[in-house]
Amino acid sequence: MKSYRKELWFHIPTRRAFVNITPQVVECLKESGIKEGLLLCNAMHITASVFINDDEGGLHHDYEVWLEKLAPHEPVSGYRHNVGEDNADAHMKRQIMGREVVVAVTEGKLDLGTWERIFYGEFDGRRKKRVLVKIIGD
Repeated sequence: MKSYRKELWFHIPTRRAFVNITPQVVECLKESGIKEGLLLCNAMHITASVFINDDEGGLHHDYEVWLEKLAPHEPVSGYRHNVGEDNADAHMKRQIMGREVVVAVTEGKLDLGTWERIFYGEFDGRRKKRVLVKIIGD
C-alpha cells in the first residue's frame, strides 16, 4: 500500500469565499500514482471547510445567505468567543459545512458524482491557510 501527502495553500483576500479545488486535488492524485484507494481532503484551520457540492454560482450565493442567517457575523458582540476577535461566526460556519471529505479512488480517478466538485470554504480569510490531501491505496 502506498501513501501520499501534500498541503495545498490558499490566501483568500476576502473574509468569505468558496473555491473549487477539484483540479488541484486531481493533480495530487496523478502525482500519487495511486489507482485504487481513498483520498482524504481536509481544512487544517478551524475557520475553513472542505466540502463536496455543485459548482453553481446560484448555489454558492444561497450558501452565503443561509450561513449568514444561521451564524451572522454581526453583531460581533453577540458572541462570547469574540472578546478580542471577530470570527466566532467563522467557527460556526465551518462546523456547519464540515471539516473534510473522503473520496474513493477508482482506476486512478476520483469517484465523484456527475456534478460533484470539491470546495475549499473560507469563512475568515485574509491570511494564508492550508488544506491537507492524503491518499492511501495501491
